[in-house]
Parts: sequence; structure tokens; C-alpha cells
Amino acid sequence: MSMGDYDSKTELPVCKDYLERGLPAYLQSSIKNMAASWEIMDSGKEDWHWDLYWCELNADINAAEVEQEISSEQAWYLRGKYLRMERED
Repeated sequence: MSMGDYDSKTELPVCKDYLERGLPAYLQSSIKNMAASWEIMDSGKEDWHWDLYWCELNADINAAEVEQEISSEQAWYLRGKYLRMERED
């Protein structure tokens, strides 16, 4: 990576994909289900399991964060990307 690939304020990589590395298997499974459900919904079709997958992933992110399997930064990254939540500061 060149220096242009880093945020000058935080000195962290601009690309946040690194926050998805090393996730517990149960969280990876929930992410996979949610991503597939969003793909269906975004195509204009109805996914009758969307709410189940959303709640499951939200619970799994919360559990992983509380159990310190993932950091708070990872948790909020995953909530934003896969649950489409916005953090209110």
C-alpha cells in the first residue's frame, strides 16, 4: 500500500476490509446469510427471512463484541456494512 491508502488523521487504512478478518465462524455464517438476503431484497424481490437474518446477525455482532471476540470498531463496521445501521455519536 502507498501512503495514499491511509487516512492522514487516524493513520489507519482507508479500505476497512481488514475489519472482517479473523471473525468467529458463527459470525461469518450470519454475515453470509444477511448478504444473500440483501441481494434478494435489493433486486426488488421479497425475502421472507430477511428479518430473521437481520436479527440473527445483530445478536451475533453484539455477542461477539461483548465476549471481546471482535472490537467495537469491528462491530460498528459490520453493523454499517451488513445491517445498514448508522452510528449516532
